[in-house]
Amino acid sequence: MSSSTATLHESQSAPQGFESGSLRSWVAVFAGLIGAFMAILDIQITNASMKEIQGSLGATLEEGSWIATAYLVAEMIAIPLSGWLSQGLSVRRYLLWTTAFFIGASLLCSIAWNLESMIAFRAMQGFFGGALIPLAFRLILELLPESKRAIGMALFGVTATFAPSIGPTLGGWLTEQFSWHYLFYINVPPGLIVMGMLAYGLEKKPVLWDKLKNIDLSGIITMALGMGCLEVVLEEGNRKDWFGSDLIRDLTIVAVINITLFVYIQLKKEEPLVNLRLLGQRDFAISTIAYFLLGMALFGAIYMIPLYLAQIHNYSPLDIGEVIMWMGFPQLLVLPFIPKLMERFDGRYLAAFGFTMFSLSYYMNSHMTADYAGDQMIASQIVRALGQPFILVPIGIIATMHIKPHENASASTVLNVMRNLGGAFGIALVSTLTDTLSRGHLAHIKETLSAVNPMANQYLNQTTSILVQAGSDPVTASSQAAVMLGKTMTEQAYIQAYNDVFFIISALLLIAVVAVLSIRKPIKER
Repeated sequence: MSSSTATLHESQSAPQGFESGSLRSWVAVFAGLIGAFMAILDIQITNASMKEIQGSLGATLEEGSWIATAYLVAEMIAIPLSGWLSQGLSVRRYLLWTTAFFIGASLLCSIAWNLESMIAFRAMQGFFGGALIPLAFRLILELLPESKRAIGMALFGVTATFAPSIGPTLGGWLTEQFSWHYLFYINVPPGLIVMGMLAYGLEKKPVLWDKLKNIDLSGIITMALGMGCLEVVLEEGNRKDWFGSDLIRDLTIVAVINITLFVYIQLKKEEPLVNLRLLGQRDFAISTIAYFLLGMALFGAIYMIPLYLAQIHNYSPLDIGEVIMWMGFPQLLVLPFIPKLMERFDGRYLAAFGFTMFSLSYYMNSHMTADYAGDQMIASQIVRALGQPFILVPIGIIATMHIKPHENASASTVLNVMRNLGGAFGIALVSTLTDTLSRGHLAHIKETLSAVNPMANQYLNQTTSILVQAGSDPVTASSQAAVMLGKTMTEQAYIQAYNDVFFIISALLLIAVVAVLSIRKPIKER
């Protein structure tokens, strides 16, 4: 049975009002999208306010990093479980429950009394929020007719790219205007609205106890251990010196063993937790590579640009947010036109154009100097924002064009896991390369700028003279001038490192261009 025939059959058998593309279907799709938006927003919204949260909870900078890591680890575990649980409980019941628990976990985060409680509540929030993301994607596939899926994918693109780009801005503003507690309060009103929309838009179905009892326990355990440990390794690896840390080394071993076992178990089972056999479909497998690279580039930029602006130019969280938001808002001007462009142009070429724009935006940031700050970054941010809609909509359509209705849950899971893994890998790559390359550049600068270098002596003499005129004694002034020279050298080393990293990711994104162009041409139904 073809996908379109199955969709038609489901529409005919559905109760009145729940047909594919009906008002109720659109209400449910919008509810899913709002829920996914909330879940993705909460990944980034605490980043700009981490100092305030850490201070309130009495945590160090390194300890505070687990507030974000706990959310991401739990989210990564929840995504693969969403297919099995939603099939057994029904999509309506599962979404209502997980949204209610997400609201509850958000409120618990707002009243956290120490670091341990915050980490536990953030993990709960990530677990229940993680289910909202793949299910929003799945609702588009199951509730909208093929002629309207491009519109649905365009809207999903807003959740996947717009939410993380405005997260730091919104978080910084809420913390400055009110307090960090409001980062979690804001989930309550939209969460309640989502529950009402889901209750109206989705059909009531009974619990399938046989499906729930047919639990893939070995798959769940190996998946949770493998994906959870991998996420911790990627998030904490650079801070803990990678394999120089016993914790990272041990977690890597656990991750490799369990992910290998998980893949083996899923390929052997008749009814797996996640149908990894879908990766045997050439076009779907290539699409997952594109999703991985998209996640890497998207979250890499959202991580690296605030880091650069704070480290080199001492930007406040709100100032950083005002720069990052240019990665989000311009895409809203383009998104409405993408479904129409999909009707006229080959989706592969649109996706290739989007990845080329994304690569160009990174390249534009690879020639920075000490004067290159937020204002100079806006142009590259706009180019990045204009390219994003051209990627998500066509890739979502192309990736699922040969997927059968009963494979939607697994397809949604795999694609969203790959995007999240790409994001975690991108952040790990950016942080590691920046630290490593900056040390190399600093060593090179020190070699070429020795103590006998006339330029160095001239800088030290001029700075010392200025400090003496300002009231410092000659010895103190000389010492301060040497410190300032060292700081300038370090700053230049980091700027060069950031330039290198921007260029490397720009080059990696060209792989995505080749990947999407290698997908077979979609066959349009007559």
